[in-house]
Amino acid sequence: MAITAGGIGSGLDIESIVRQLVAAEGEPSVNRFNRKEAALQADLSAYGSLKSALSTFQASVKELNDPADFLGRTSTSSDPEIFSATADETAVPGNYAIEVVQLATSAKSRSGDFTSADEVVGTGNLAISLGSETFQLTVGSENNTLAGLRDAINSASDNPGVTASIINVDGGTRLVLTSDKLGATNAIAIVATDDDGNHTDVTGLSRLATDNLIPIQVAQDAIIKVDSQTVTKDSNTFSDVITGVTFSLESALPGTVESLAIGLDKGSLISNVDSFVSAYNALVDTMSALSSYNADTGAAGTLLGDSALRGVQSQIRQAITSPVAGLSFNSLVSIGITTDEDGRLTVDSAKLDGVMTEDFTAVSQLFSSEKGLAQSLSGILERYVSSGSGILSAREDGIKSTIDAIGDDRERLERRLTTLEARLRAQFTAMDILVAQLQSIGNFLTAQLASLPKPNSINRN
Repeated sequence: MAITAGGIGSGLDIESIVRQLVAAEGEPSVNRFNRKEAALQADLSAYGSLKSALSTFQASVKELNDPADFLGRTSTSSDPEIFSATADETAVPGNYAIEVVQLATSAKSRSGDFTSADEVVGTGNLAISLGSETFQLTVGSENNTLAGLRDAINSASDNPGVTASIINVDGGTRLVLTSDKLGATNAIAIVATDDDGNHTDVTGLSRLATDNLIPIQVAQDAIIKVDSQTVTKDSNTFSDVITGVTFSLESALPGTVESLAIGLDKGSLISNVDSFVSAYNALVDTMSALSSYNADTGAAGTLLGDSALRGVQSQIRQAITSPVAGLSFNSLVSIGITTDEDGRLTVDSAKLDGVMTEDFTAVSQLFSSEKGLAQSLSGILERYVSSGSGILSAREDGIKSTIDAIGDDRERLERRLTTLEARLRAQFTAMDILVAQLQSIGNFLTAQLASLPKPNSINRN
């Protein structure tokens, strides 16, 4: 910034005068820009609020727009500690009597007692089977202890699912073999080929032959009765007994009949309807606030009279109140959803529940059919809130462009005021120099005049 010393000749504060003149020149335009930009920012904020409320409502409508969302089923076990169940959309609603006779279990057997894990068992070969699968284990000096056999079994690459472990009890040390597969066909069997020549006695490697093992748990299938009809499976999960229903058995209680109820998932529909109503009411409140007018104070909502707001408001109201042709329950009123004096929706929960019990499909069609309420609303909302191409997005883009243009106008004003400031400073500086020169001349003349003889002194001479 240039250093100036204005006012030396005139005594005026030139810098202050220039600043005030420049400010006075720019103030009307700056105020106009500020007012216009504030109004545009208010409009932009209002459109943002409207768009947000519409988007929230759109999300709630989407939950009611897919027919698949109405196909959900509930499954209720009378005793989840006995069995639990899930049901998909193919399950037929109804009640079933379920008895869990026995659970599927895996085989578990143990050896007789050894003195320790390091005791030598013997040498030879073990053919270990799990159901129909068998793997061979050669036992030599490197693995013929109880611990060596355990490690060899567990590390065998072709082991079909037998786990060996060692436990120490009062009677001694024992090798425990456990299957990782359920069902009666998955028993553990061992054929020993003992190097001592006797493959079935209780010495050497023969001590681990099947006949010398002691069962801890017998491999067995699960057995359930569905409406007194027996079903057997090598698993505690049944998914092919009742169409669309999967059972998970938790415990057996022979002789006790529990119940399974498969129903329509009214709870999900009620939840989605509640979300729809809440989002709609929030939208109504937002639109009312943005388009309000107080006759007493003259205060008006930011979007009062706005064509976009009026348009979406009118279209949504029409969709909400128009009946859907061809349905037994063809309107929101018919299922217990009414409009109050403020335009907000209220739900008669008892009536809605009763209607769903009477005809769940008709209720779902009111929302999700091709000409249903959700479909109509989806089309309206998409036109207004779609990113890039929606009506409100276009309004927002237009406002932002106008704000940018105001920014350009501000820059042009700044450049003009800078030029004006320079010109005024130059003019005032020139004036100040001129005044200084005039003052200098005046001072000179005054001095000259003061040096002239006075008239009285001339006469005396």
